[in-house]
Amino acid sequence: MKNKVRIIAGEWRSRVLAFPDKIELRPTPDRVRETVFNWLGQDMSGKCCLDLFAGSGAMGFEAASRGAGKVVMVESSPGVMTTLRASSLKLGALQVELVAMDASHFIDLDARRFDVIFLDPPYRLGLLPELLSRLHGHLSPGGLVYVESDSLPEARAEWQVWRQGRAGKVFYQLLKSLEHGKSDLPGNV
Repeated sequence: MKNKVRIIAGEWRSRVLAFPDKIELRPTPDRVRETVFNWLGQDMSGKCCLDLFAGSGAMGFEAASRGAGKVVMVESSPGVMTTLRASSLKLGALQVELVAMDASHFIDLDARRFDVIFLDPPYRLGLLPELLSRLHGHLSPGGLVYVESDSLPEARAEWQVWRQGRAGKVFYQLLKSLEHGKSDLPGNV
């Protein structure tokens, strides 16, 4: 199924969404998504999520399918945004807000706070350190940041690694902000 991604669970379970054939679009693998949403808790009811580099929409639509109250998906590519709009309409995803904007500009301009932020920028750009340092003001108290990269990110003093894993060449982590304290998501103390 080239250029297609399947929603794993929730309201839209097993629905298949298309995404454009672009080299930098690499949806989070099913196995990784399943693990991450097990960590977050299967039910995302009422959570407000930000998918900062939406791409295929795999993480954002998965969160919405599992009951997230609001999912903001940010994407700068007009072609990719067109596909995300089509997927959102296909699903009837009223809780999904699509924002056509560069992720860095979004961080500068939007003041909302989120319970979960999905951060999976194109690997070659090396944006993780700079973006992580700017996300504290956008994270709700107790919120978590999901980070995906092609190498194990360096430890950062202001973030605690809550969970981490690896699937092939993909490294993924859930981070807690040490500025915000405890998370109210399952398994947190």
